[in-house]
Amino acid sequence: MSREAATAESPTTFGPVVPGRESPGGVFGAPVRSVFTAPRNGTVVVVTAVGAAEGSRGAAAALSCAGSGVEQASLLVDVGGRVPRPTLIASAAAHRLEERLAARLPTQRPAARGEVCHLSVAADEEGLAAVGVAVTAARGGLAVVHLVPGLLQPFLETQGAPRPDAALLRADLEEARPLVALVVDDLLRRGLRVAVLKRRLGWVAERRAGFGALGSDSGGLPESLLRRLLDLGPRG
Repeated sequence: MSREAATAESPTTFGPVVPGRESPGGVFGAPVRSVFTAPRNGTVVVVTAVGAAEGSRGAAAALSCAGSGVEQASLLVDVGGRVPRPTLIASAAAHRLEERLAARLPTQRPAARGEVCHLSVAADEEGLAAVGVAVTAARGGLAVVHLVPGLLQPFLETQGAPRPDAALLRADLEEARPLVALVVDDLLRRGLRVAVLKRRLGWVAERRAGFGALGSDSGGLPESLLRRLLDLGPRG
């Protein structure tokens, strides 16, 4: 498919879920100038891939950037991921969250990166329980939890792990539509808001998101998808 055709393609309705598309910003076209604020009551969003789809970690980082604000940093927890390193430039809010996490989880190594605080935990029961402690330390800010596909069910069923409010699935619908339908049905039955990202974000967007520096005009997640996951309501 050509770049022009991909940009013009409309999102595909998938039952009660509206799969997102690549934002027409950054290297994909004209920037989208939308500003999102961090959820006030705290939101936990789990992000994972379905089947062989790639790009779930980049999508999780982009989501955490969208939920960060001047006064409150988002938390990005990568279960089973590499231990993050702090960046030279990070917001005061991200540093404050880093300090709280270090105090509550002394064996972990949180890192303030841009406007987000990153944390990596082990992919086992102890690690999943540590996610609950980290979410508490986030004090009502957005917490994004990235999981490899095989950890989704254990995370949802582990005592001590936080109950997510929403789920973002990175999936290629042409290859895994039946599996996506099963996963979406299970998550909806659990009362979660669900969104599907049907295309991987661009390399530049993923790279900037990993540094906690993805602006709203930099080719991140689609606005409609963000509003659904963060429960921001329709655009006024």
